[in-house]
Amino acid sequence: MEKLTLEKFEEASELVKKVTLPTKLEYSETLSDRTGGKIYLKPENMQYTGAYKVRGAYYKIATLSESQRKKGLITASAGNHAQGVAYAAKKFGCKATIVMPTVTPLIKINRTKSYGAEIVLHGDVYDDSYEHAVKLAKEQGLTFIHPFDDLAVATGQGSIAMEIVQELPTVDYIIVPIGGGGLITGVSTLAKMLNPKIKVVGVEPKTAASMTAALENNGPMTLESANTIADGTAVKKVGEKIFPYCKENISQIVRVEDHELIGAFLDMVENHKMIVENSGLLSVAALKQLDLKGKKAVVVLSGGNMDVITMSSVVQHGLIQKDRIFSVSVLLPDKAGELVKVASTIADAGGNVIKLEHNQFVSINRINAVELRITMEAYGTEHKNKILKALADKDLNPQVVDTKLY
Repeated sequence: MEKLTLEKFEEASELVKKVTLPTKLEYSETLSDRTGGKIYLKPENMQYTGAYKVRGAYYKIATLSESQRKKGLITASAGNHAQGVAYAAKKFGCKATIVMPTVTPLIKINRTKSYGAEIVLHGDVYDDSYEHAVKLAKEQGLTFIHPFDDLAVATGQGSIAMEIVQELPTVDYIIVPIGGGGLITGVSTLAKMLNPKIKVVGVEPKTAASMTAALENNGPMTLESANTIADGTAVKKVGEKIFPYCKENISQIVRVEDHELIGAFLDMVENHKMIVENSGLLSVAALKQLDLKGKKAVVVLSGGNMDVITMSSVVQHGLIQKDRIFSVSVLLPDKAGELVKVASTIADAGGNVIKLEHNQFVSINRINAVELRITMEAYGTEHKNKILKALADKDLNPQVVDTKLY
């Protein structure tokens, strides 16, 4: 493809229906109340492969010749793109080889294998896998499917904008996560074609803001690092081919800190009963930085592929961040009734003890001072402060300490 056109977007939007689920917009009362606007979710985390990536992969393969498909496809990815290419290739009945870093979690390897792809483990990071995949493509005559720097791939991703505008013609804002730039290229370009008044806001991790750097540099540049828990958007350099479209069509870029994604994950689980991966939560976390009062905004949840160990860790940190779980240390004389005194005070204040640690060796004079560390549940910051005050009123001098559940 030489350029992105409305005709191609329309073609892609019809074709991808063969491999996508209809991710209808979901109105979020919680986020709407919080922002003063009307906020809708575009749940691409509910796709067959758990992410939007299958759209671009399928359309890209559709544009290839029969001979190209017969020879086979190859890509490099440790996550959503790998599954998207594998699934799309299976639908076309062609062979797909996926090069993944050796540190890729087994669950992602097995899930990609389940779609019939051949897995090659090479290198410690994506860049190593990418170089090896390009080498194999040349040696074996395979077609390389780039995760983001490909206009056909971006056209397939743009089908999201087509669905949004068809369902909500009066949308004011579309908020999109940015990694390499393929998703926001397709969404922003088509959105502007359909309605120039639509503002497309891109969101990046603050520690992996490669699109921000590219715009400031007037061209893609390589970051020194891209260290973020939003691993799906940890890209050091955005695409060369797609950058001109981003420069022209992105209305604004917002950057968010990693810790904001933790709170957003908890919000999505509790208020929307959805599992959304950290990269997919960038658009949710960005809402607090945008003035959306009286506006209609669609938040793109780009994916939901998250392993349970990561989920457990994020939930724990989210509860601690929101003061729903906290720990305090109190010093007590080592005599009967002191532990009951502490427990009763917490209970009367409505706290729920979930862990106790009794340390008799904090002082050489344990008769006068033993340490009791209490980890407890609260309803939030206000309730936490109420519990702390109740303990202080009993002359227990509570000291807030680091919370560790395991």
